[in-house]
Amino acid sequence: MKEGKTNQKIQEKETQKEKTDTSEIEKKSFQEKEEKKEKKPESKDVSEKEEVTVPQKFKKLVEEIESLSVLDLAELVKILEKKFGVSAVPQVMTAMPAGMPAGAEKEAGPSPAGVEEKSVFTIELKAIGDKKIEVIKAVRDITGKGLKEAKDLVDAVSSGPQVIKENVKKEEAEELKKKLEAAGAQIELK
Repeated sequence: MKEGKTNQKIQEKETQKEKTDTSEIEKKSFQEKEEKKEKKPESKDVSEKEEVTVPQKFKKLVEEIESLSVLDLAELVKILEKKFGVSAVPQVMTAMPAGMPAGAEKEAGPSPAGVEEKSVFTIELKAIGDKKIEVIKAVRDITGKGLKEAKDLVDAVSSGPQVIKENVKKEEAEELKKKLEAAGAQIELK
């Protein structure tokens, strides 16, 4: 009987020793991985900040902007867009038709009906409607922006109409207008 209990105690000690050895091996492995991470030269990240020299006259303004939260910065951008009539949305440039020199469309004169027909439009989102998610998807498809940027653009409509796309040919503008209206949005072509 004593022999059985002794063997059992020996087995328990060996099992405990194996568990301790295993946990020590895991700790060493973890430590080695951490050391490799620290030693590995860091590759340049795309979002890494570039050293920018700020002129003295703008230092105070830049410091104040740096102290703002992301939400405050977004609000500031909207205010500046309204105040100065500009948009943070990149403009899309369209090429002139081949064989037509710059300014030729102005020289061509009015259309036969006596009224010059507009050939390039700006698509402006005036209201979202009930299907906000559908409108976000449509805006995302049209602009090629990411989901967050498209959502922010649609959300900004609450503060005023937002430009979805500029310098769009008439046929494309009509098609995009139909797509957005099908999603439930109110659109104006300017």
